Order: sequence, then C-alpha cells, then structure tokens
Amino acid sequence: MTEIVPDVLVDRHDDGVVVLTLSNGKVNPLCVDLLNRLAERCEELAAETARAVVITGGPKVFAAGADITEFAERGGAEPFALAPSARIAEIGGAFLRALNAVAALPCPTIAAVSGVALGGGCELALACDFRLAGEKAKFGQPEILLGIIPGGGGTQRLARLVGPARAKDLVFTGRMIDAVEAERIGLVDRRTDDADVTAAAVEWAEQFAAGPRHALALAKAAIDEGLDGTLHDGLLLEQELFVKSFATPDGTVGVQSFLTEGPGKAQFG
Repeated sequence: MTEIVPDVLVDRHDDGVVVLTLSNGKVNPLCVDLLNRLAERCEELAAETARAVVITGGPKVFAAGADITEFAERGGAEPFALAPSARIAEIGGAFLRALNAVAALPCPTIAAVSGVALGGGCELALACDFRLAGEKAKFGQPEILLGIIPGGGGTQRLARLVGPARAKDLVFTGRMIDAVEAERIGLVDRRTDDADVTAAAVEWAEQFAAGPRHALALAKAAIDEGLDGTLHDGLLLEQELFVKSFATPDGTVGVQSFLTEGPGKAQFG
C-alpha cells in the first residue's frame, strides 16, 4: 500500500492567482503534518507577489476536519485513551498557526468548497476572506458531538461572521448545514454548480488579481485589524492606512490616471 504523504499543492497562474490544493487522501483530514505544510505555503506566499489565493480540497471534498486519530494515545496498554494535554496543545497550536497564516495573507483569499467542510475544514474556510460553495457542499462544527469544542477558530471567526446566536446554534448542536442555508446566514458568499467550484473561484480571484495589490492589502488590514478593537481605534487605523495608501505605487497610478484620463481607466501593475 502506498503511503499517503500530506501536502498542499501549489498552482501559480501568470496573472498572480495562486491555487492551493489540500492533498491528504479521500477526505483531506487536517493532520498536524498537513497543517504545518499549509502554514509553510502561506508564509511563503506572504513574502511573494501573490495577488489572490484560492484554497480548495479538490472536486469532491474540501476537508472533513481534524485527524481524530491524532488525539488518541499512541501505543501502550490503552490504544484508545486520549493523548496527554501536551499533545492536544501541539495539535491546537498547529491549527492556530496554519489558519492564522491563511488569514494573514496580504491579498484576497477564497475558499472553494466542494463536498464537506466540517470542523477544522469549516474553520479553514472561515479563515479565508470569501467562501464559494458547490450546491452539494456541507458545513458544520460537529466537535460538540465528541464532547469537545472547536479549536481552530470555530467559536471566534464563525461568531464574527454570522453573529453569536447563529454560531452558538451550529457549535452547540453540531449539526451540518447545506450550501443554501450557509449562504442565507452569511457563512457562504456565493454558490455555483459542483463541477465549477474551483474554476468559479479562480475567475472571481482574477478580478482581485487585476486590481491594486497594495491598496487591497491595506484595505484588508484595515477591516480585519479594525474589527479587533473599538470603533474609535478602527477609525484611527483607517486614517493611518488611508494616508499610507497614497505612498504606494497603486496610489500614484490610480490618482494620476483619474486626473489625466478620468475614472476607471487605471491599470495596476
């Protein structure tokens, strides 16, 4: 039997769109090795010139969640006993690093979700700026059914996205929701045919890739970091980044194009 080596495949397009594809067997369990690889890929992209990133698990499944076998003690007289707290913390730390690396990418990110995105898979989608789902996609945070709670952002990013009451409904019940309900509550931004999920996400990403890279990065930082503080603090941050945007190549090109050619004519490099 061929051993499966968890990996995150990278497909770089000429226009600056980068597609990251999870590769870990049929259901893409988010084991520590895969999470570490995802963190490495995102940290590499953050230092490059990626203009938009699409994250997918392939045409049939996004990610079924954490690799539950990693929570069990390995070897010994009780093979199904829980791993010690230090091991649980190591797994949680891998989730935190990887999903924070996704969220910190300084460009627009889109989760292209086919099939299930459960537990850690749903949390990975939440770490992206947008979520595009196939008609048969399923989302959920089923950790409560195991007697535990989400550990990859399910109590935090989900509540910030859909509101605390809806987040509590999904987390407290552990129920799965389909793409229609996910779109209705704001978890999903767009839906498309199952056969077109990744292609549609790439097409969407191409619109961002053609835009002002520096300004998009500043706008993303203003929104994401602004939500972490008070409105007053957020407005001060916005002003700081607003001024900074004029000192970027995008600000120079955009404003000069408007003054010389009128609105909507700027071509950003």
